[in-house]
Amino acid sequence: MTDATPKPTTSQTGTPIASDAHSLTAGPDGVTALHDRYLVEKLAQFNRERIPERIVHAKGGGAFGEFVVTEDVSRFTTAAVFQPGARTETLHRFSSVAGEMGSPDTWRDVRGFSVKFYTTEGNYDIVGNNTPVFFIRDAIKFPDFIHSQKRLPGSGLRDADMQWDFWTLSPESAHQVTYLMGDRGLPRSWREMPGFGSHTYQWINAAGERFWVKYHFTSNQGNIEIEGSEAELIAGADADYYRRDLYEAIEAGNFPSWDVHVQVMPYEDGKTYRFNPFDVTKVWPHADYPLIKVGTHTLNRNPQNHFAEIEQAAFSPANLVPGIDASPDKMLMARIFSYPDAQRYRLGANYNQIPVNSPHAAPVNTYTQDGASRHTFNAPTTPVYAPNSLGGPEADAAAAGAGSWESDGALVRAAATLRSEDSDFGQAGTLYREVYDDAAKARFLETITGAVSGVTRDEVRERAIWYWTQVDATLGAALRLNLASGAESANEAAEYVGVAE
Repeated sequence: MTDATPKPTTSQTGTPIASDAHSLTAGPDGVTALHDRYLVEKLAQFNRERIPERIVHAKGGGAFGEFVVTEDVSRFTTAAVFQPGARTETLHRFSSVAGEMGSPDTWRDVRGFSVKFYTTEGNYDIVGNNTPVFFIRDAIKFPDFIHSQKRLPGSGLRDADMQWDFWTLSPESAHQVTYLMGDRGLPRSWREMPGFGSHTYQWINAAGERFWVKYHFTSNQGNIEIEGSEAELIAGADADYYRRDLYEAIEAGNFPSWDVHVQVMPYEDGKTYRFNPFDVTKVWPHADYPLIKVGTHTLNRNPQNHFAEIEQAAFSPANLVPGIDASPDKMLMARIFSYPDAQRYRLGANYNQIPVNSPHAAPVNTYTQDGASRHTFNAPTTPVYAPNSLGGPEADAAAAGAGSWESDGALVRAAATLRSEDSDFGQAGTLYREVYDDAAKARFLETITGAVSGVTRDEVRERAIWYWTQVDATLGAALRLNLASGAESANEAAEYVGVAE
């Protein structure tokens, strides 16, 4: 039974307040008193409700869940989260990538697919997308790439010329753009799309043996896409379509799940494989490295507060645990710096103490101290420096289980050494010719025709035709013919988005 007497409204310090409707004034029609403490508190707090939105992946949603290991992959890694029978609480955030906070969910885009595992050895994050590759392979190009996909500084409008200018001058983007402009660019819902770690990671087993791995999340709801005309209608009718779909499905007890697989490459294969296996613009053929099932990830709990638990969630490829480490992937190594740096700017120096980001199943023993928004602290008897002779925590290389790889040690600014089958356009062409059926190819041509039709500079348009001709000669010829005849997709011209994390 509800208490008939409501709780008194209080200030943030717990003091009861007199009114939520009337400010303190000099008479009913007089000036407002600045010493109305609750008025000042209420307005000042309101003015600070927003934090900086993410530069990319600004619009998103998510839920909590559980990852259950159903198979035995302990021969590859000691990580507790992947041991047989392990059950781990998770947080999953999905996102659109290029659009701002209020952008429609169903714009053509790569979708963010990030999972935080609250493991007994600390938080482990897989920060990926719904595509297995990325647009660039070196993070020094990342700010330029994102700028080219965002808005012009003068008009504040998105611009097809600069998008295609960047892509066609960065041919390594072809594989990802082929995914983006294909059906994968418009999933029907977050629940009905796959996820990938995209990068290559390192697993280490109990004997110290090292392996290279890639993560795959296969939707048990199936992979279902929508066409551009439907996506445009949804964007106008319900800009929060994906977020609403996920929330309502979980509220109704329809818990979405993904089977988690890995591809495993023996360590030595990484040195001699026919193309660079650490290049994030490439996929590993399943014929060479088949999928190995690990377990199932299920989302079963909606957040209680979207801001506190989703908007403040901080994911990072730097969040690794014993038995898992990085690889020579140039994009991954830079992201390991960039993501925590972005979170410190967006959320503050102590962002890892926010409840959604703090470890839920592992203790924290650290010498960090002070800083804005400090919530936790050590006992006053705990030393504040290391090494010390006072019984403070000590680093343990064996427990950390750090990985490694060989390097020639020379510091250079150069592309990775080319191998026999390294090609910017090869896998994009295979995706178009061998994966897309005739109907998908027709939709793909319609999409890229509409997209390139928005290009106004003849030089960039010609380069775009060259770009798709390198992917497939027949495709390039068809695009040229469509553009010459003025054909374009009525529902997608200039309505695509082309960025990822």
